Amino acid sequence: MPKGKVLLCMSGGIDSSVAAMLLVDQGYDVHGLTYRPYDSISPACMEKQTGCCTVDSIFEAKALADKLGIPHTVLDIRDEFEKTVISDFIQEYLSGRTPNPCVLCNRVIKWGEVLRKADELQCDYIATGHYAQIGQQNGRHFLIKGNDENKDQTYFLWQLSQRDLKRTLFPLGRLTKDEVRKIAHQKGFEKMAHKRESQEICFIPDNDYRRFIKENVKGIEEKIGPGNFVNLEGKILGQHKGYPFYTIGQRKGLVIALGHPAYVVDIIPETNTVVLGQRADLNRKELWTDNLNLMKYPEIKGELEVATKIRYNNKGTLSRISQHGNKIKVEFYENTWAVTPGQSAVFYEGSHLVGGGIICR
Repeated sequence: MPKGKVLLCMSGGIDSSVAAMLLVDQGYDVHGLTYRPYDSISPACMEKQTGCCTVDSIFEAKALADKLGIPHTVLDIRDEFEKTVISDFIQEYLSGRTPNPCVLCNRVIKWGEVLRKADELQCDYIATGHYAQIGQQNGRHFLIKGNDENKDQTYFLWQLSQRDLKRTLFPLGRLTKDEVRKIAHQKGFEKMAHKRESQEICFIPDNDYRRFIKENVKGIEEKIGPGNFVNLEGKILGQHKGYPFYTIGQRKGLVIALGHPAYVVDIIPETNTVVLGQRADLNRKELWTDNLNLMKYPEIKGELEVATKIRYNNKGTLSRISQHGNKIKVEFYENTWAVTPGQSAVFYEGSHLVGGGIICR
């Protein structure tokens, strides 16, 4: 008897492909799905598009599904992706913040559009190739870090709801990347086992978000224009190209000589001002988040000691958090560098994901 019907997100890459192999071996009734979120965004980048979500990846996923003998569906979500993920990405930069599109994409696309398709196909679960695990405690579901600490992807999944988690399978959660490659090799997919992976934002394959904004916001350079670089005291240091083209902590590409390394420490969109300082000026002892989503607990009572991650490659800083309505106050036990509005702050008790929020100040 099959364990249940699973709609598996297949990108054509090694992780989702091995997830498909494992689910089939485990006796699930697997139906593969690859979504098409966008067209080639820029003629300048068409030759550079690699990784997930490309037309080639759709064909690769379909070919693997055929080899495994499972049905495969292509879901066209270009309109929804543009209205949500791309629109939010652009608007956040225009608001002087730095977005994390993968977090939003996971919530509204993988666990939004894909779950709707799962309902249509009468699937019990959806599955992905993320390196993450799911735990249960006191009637609540929560994420647990993947066993491969270097590949753990729970940081990008903190917005998932209890409903999302109840219907999700993560076949790779207990595996390391090396073990996944070994499985691909053992199954006869040697080429896949050595396939290079893309680290860029999927819809900006050259990783040049400034070019992307210019191409997608007509006349942005004329509308916003150059503004002032200032120091912490407000003294004008020079001119910049427009505040949306800078991020907190940025050092390279400022094109200004001050006799010492300069970093972006603040962005003020109302006056088109970018504040520069030295590296130490980016140290912070606290932050606030909004858009709260809690997993392990229904609410935070009093103060809770956690490790707070403020970016994916951040190991986390010991801190205490307290809940204030839909906001969380984070107080770090030691200085934390380059707290960036728009990015995610995610809270962990050991390997358990407590919840997260969007940094607002």
